[in-house]
Amino acid sequence: MATNAKGIRLMIAGLLVMVAGFLLLSGGGSDDPQVFNYDMFDWRRLVAAPIVIIAGIVVELIAIMGRFKEEK
Repeated sequence: MATNAKGIRLMIAGLLVMVAGFLLLSGGGSDDPQVFNYDMFDWRRLVAAPIVIIAGIVVELIAIMGRFKEEK
């Protein structure tokens, strides 16, 4: 079975979306263990990042399960 270029492009796009979600999830740590940093519970980390990661997973599923017409 020939590999479809549109499916590969969608898989790369899904991977990039997931990487963007993990970058949104990063940070918020504290250098001093005695000081609590409330940035850890920011809206970006609790809501936006998981939504972006799940969107990337959905794009990956579409790329894997989708049927695309052959490009000529």
